[in-house]
Amino acid sequence: MKFVFFANTDWYLYNFRLSTALHLARQGVEVVMLSPPGDFGARFADHGIRWVTLGTMDRASLNPAREAWTVRELLQVVKAEQPDLIHNFTVKCAVYGALAARLAKVPAVVNAVAGMGYVFTSNGAKARALRPIVSALIRGTLGSGHSRLILQNPDDADAFTRARLVESDNIRLIRSSGVDTGRFCPPNGECEPRPLRVVLAARLLWEKGIGEYVQASALLRQRGRNIKFLLAGMPDPGNPGSVDRAQVERWVDEGLVDWLGHVDDMPALLRSADIMALPSYYREGVPKSLIEGAASGLALITTDLPGCREVVTRHGVDGLHVAPRDAEALAEQLATLDDDRVLLRRLGDAARTKALADFDERMVIAKTVAVYGELLRMPGSAVHAAAQ
Repeated sequence: MKFVFFANTDWYLYNFRLSTALHLARQGVEVVMLSPPGDFGARFADHGIRWVTLGTMDRASLNPAREAWTVRELLQVVKAEQPDLIHNFTVKCAVYGALAARLAKVPAVVNAVAGMGYVFTSNGAKARALRPIVSALIRGTLGSGHSRLILQNPDDADAFTRARLVESDNIRLIRSSGVDTGRFCPPNGECEPRPLRVVLAARLLWEKGIGEYVQASALLRQRGRNIKFLLAGMPDPGNPGSVDRAQVERWVDEGLVDWLGHVDDMPALLRSADIMALPSYYREGVPKSLIEGAASGLALITTDLPGCREVVTRHGVDGLHVAPRDAEALAEQLATLDDDRVLLRRLGDAARTKALADFDERMVIAKTVAVYGELLRMPGSAVHAAAQ
């Protein structure tokens, strides 16, 4: 049995879907990773996973001729691989992958969309112009054939069904891509008293609340607060909402943030921090950084918006909510936790408890394998092992 995992970056496949691929491989399923070229793809070989590149794909492209060539190349790859199932990630890959699967007569298709994406969330002229086109493509591809659509939060499920993009019977809700709660865990023992350390880990998109995070740093520094602001992640040139690298470097020069860039050892970074802040107004699925922060026992500060509210469900209980685009509110909540270290610890403990109950990757893999089982006769060991 062979599966193809198709995403718009090798980084996504490596960081978000490797655990599922390895689980399937242990049960005898051949998994092929498919993406445009990138810096992470070569790492799959270290895990015994084959990686195939889609050289013509540019996730930021809107050129019809280039997109047609991408679909043509994708179809050639799918026909050559002859998978039993193709699992597509993100809206663009889901549309193209579902179309190629139909033409290549792939028996089963799973599409996973984490968040509604730029086209559905931006109010820019380009996004508004593309919205009806993308909606028509989704309606014509994702809901047809022997397929399922996996979404990460009920708000997105409601949006897809209300817009009649996909029949509700074909939608499955799996909250997040999961987190290894053994790797991401609180440090042993009590930390020495020190200035508060807060981290924002994400692609550097304005909609992730990057600007508000930096403004909160400036406000608290003006008020004499000694709080360390860490920023982990890289600009995303393929996204129109990316923060420019030069802007990030100016913030560093002004002493507002310590920019760490891409971080390979996220568990170690989070064990050195106290708070995970994500003041996002991006239409998230379930943010990976929040569930990693929760598993690491950090106090969480985020917005009460789709995706984010799946992790911080009750303000003051398992984290803190701030209004979107409100740097002052973020600064106030950070100051509160700086003054109240008992609350800081209580919120971190509650976040860890929630991560263990709701976001452990073993549960996510089991639910994903169950979706595969709705479409194919999976090896019995794969279903049983995923449930362990």
